[in-house]
Order: sequence, then C-alpha cells, then structure tokens
Amino acid sequence: MSAVESEHDAVRSIEAEAAPTRFARGWHCLGLAEKFRDGKPHSVRAFGQKLVVFQSGDGALHVLDAYCRHMGGDLSQGTVKGDQVACPFHDWRWGGDGRCKQIPYSKRVPLRARTASWPTLDQDGMLFVWNDPEGNPPPADVTIPRIEGATSDEWTDWVWYETEVDANCREVVDNVVDMAHFFYVHYSFPTFFKNVFEGHTATQYMRGSGRPDARPQEQDGSRPKTTGSMSEATYHGPSFMIDDLTYEYATGDVKCVLINCHYPVSADKFVLQYGIIVERSDTMAAEAADQLAKGMAEFIKLGFEQDIQIWKNKTRIDNPLLCEEDGPVYQLRRWYEQFYVDVDQVRPEMTDRFEFELDTTRPVEAWQREVDANLARRETAAKSPAL
Repeated sequence: MSAVESEHDAVRSIEAEAAPTRFARGWHCLGLAEKFRDGKPHSVRAFGQKLVVFQSGDGALHVLDAYCRHMGGDLSQGTVKGDQVACPFHDWRWGGDGRCKQIPYSKRVPLRARTASWPTLDQDGMLFVWNDPEGNPPPADVTIPRIEGATSDEWTDWVWYETEVDANCREVVDNVVDMAHFFYVHYSFPTFFKNVFEGHTATQYMRGSGRPDARPQEQDGSRPKTTGSMSEATYHGPSFMIDDLTYEYATGDVKCVLINCHYPVSADKFVLQYGIIVERSDTMAAEAADQLAKGMAEFIKLGFEQDIQIWKNKTRIDNPLLCEEDGPVYQLRRWYEQFYVDVDQVRPEMTDRFEFELDTTRPVEAWQREVDANLARRETAAKSPAL
C-alpha cells in the first residue's frame, strides 16, 4: 500500500480454512422411510463412510456400518434374512444391534463379533440417523418435533426430492439468515425477516408478497394468484429444517409443511433433500390438493436448483463482507459451530438466545422500484409492433 493510500483502500482478502472433516453431531434424515422397506439392504454413503440400511422382520429399520467385520464384505450387497442382514461373502448374519447373530458354517459366534450400530428414528414417514463423533447417544432433549400433518389423511403424502451437491453443507445452512437472496435467486419478495437462535434450534421468520414481474404465469389466469406468504422455518439441529408455510391465494390460504434437510457424504459433498405436504380443506378436494402439492414441489425444486448452481460456482468464505441490510451471518455460524465441537466445548454464546429483526425498509423500496420497472418494460414491449 502506498503512502497516499489509507487502510480503507486496501483490497479485502477472502479468508477460508479447509472445510471440517469432522461431521456434525445431531439427527440427520436419510430420506423417506418407505424406500428402505422393500426387503433389501440399501447402501448409503454418509459421514465419510458407507452404511447399510435394512428392515428386520419385525418392521424396524436399522443402520450399520456397511463393511462386514469378518473379511470386509459389503453388507449392502447382501440379503436380508429374517431379522438380520447377511454378508454376501460368507453369510455372516448381523442384527440391528450390531452383533453377529449366526454363522451358518460355525459352531459358535466369536464373542467380539460386533459392528457399529447407528441410533435411528423412524418418524413421520422419514428415517433419521444419529451421528456423534464422540460416540454418545442422543440426549433426551435433542429431538425432532412430530409433524402432525405427516400422519393425517387431511394432508397429502410427501412429495420428495433428493440430489447430491458438490459443496460443504454449511452453504445450505447460511440461507437461514440470507434475506436478499430470496429476491435475487428465488424471485420472492420478502417484506418481514427475523431470526431467533436458541439451544440447538435456529429459526427464520419471513413474510412476503407476490412478485408479478417474476411469475407472469400467475397473471394469465391459468393458475391461482399468489398474494403473499408466511414462513416459520426452524432447523432442529444442524441439518433438518421444518418450515410451516402458508401461501395466500385470492381464493384462500393454503397451509403446507416444507422439509429442507441434508446429510454429509464427505467434507465437500452432501445429499440435499426436500419435500412438501399440503393440507386438504373443504374447498380443496384430495385430488386438487395432491396436484397443488406436486406443483408447489416443482416450484420449490426450481428454487433449490437455483441455490445449487450458486453453491457449485461460489467459493467458501469465512469472512463475508456484509452490509447493514444483510442478516446475522456470523451469529448463525457461531450457533452452527456447537455441532462441530465436543459437548464439553460448547460455549454459552453458541446456544444462548439471540434475536435479530432486519429493517426491510430500504430493501422493500428498492425491490418495488425494480418490480415496477420490469413490469413497465414488459408493458411497453407488448404494445410495440413486432418488427
């Protein structure tokens, strides 16, 4: 820096440490439970290793390390026999508790014939697995809340998607505080935005209005017109978000539950999953609700695909340069850090209650001018004679 330059003229460098190779402590959703209930073992790559998921004869779902402790056979390539998964190499039979139950050609099972069994939770149509680098079981107060609509005939079935993303999973969690990207990436129009972090939960409260310049299909009468939305989205732990979502239409409100979840494959890869259910009502028959759920899921899919395109091409940044109208990125990351350290290293500032409401005055004014200008250009183009 020359003598005439001040410290304010210095170019800000991007700082980024390597993504952590340790995986977050907490419940992680592996997907809809139904896909594991076909009587076959399933291979899942997660937490830097391969797992096997299988259903025992009593209907329970189990998760074990995939590689047999005998000679390294891949249990996910084996078969389910009764309550055990059988290795394709020598037919050693492993139970859901991780113990070898039978070796058909041997008089007895070695006393130390045991593999890792992962704690599971089969709830609301989804299968969860507990990860803790210290090997501790899930605490009683760290839970995934029940989703009432998921088990009710008054709601649709899950419409579910999953995709693999080549990035560290912190990228998806950052969205909790990032109001501005909803306008520029997802073509939404936030008008209210607030975050609350406390304990192992992080919540985003958002209200928004319709954006006619970005969703012209709603203006031609072919679809119901969205007038606004209300969202209360909470991460319960490091990777599972439940979003209680209400879309406001000219014909009435529609209640939905959106799931946004992921599990890490490696330090630089994760599986992103998202799904939605829609409440049926007196004005919306079952078939109509099912169609609406599918339509909403397609729209949500488009939004996540836009996110993924950003994540694939951006760089990891530990020192983001923020403006006044950005959200509490650093506070969110401090909350998120609790899942990557040992329990006895969790500091109060990671879990103490923190609230922050963004002043949306400036963003709303700027975005409304942009929407009005886009609509004006479209109207002018429509009136201009074709060349």
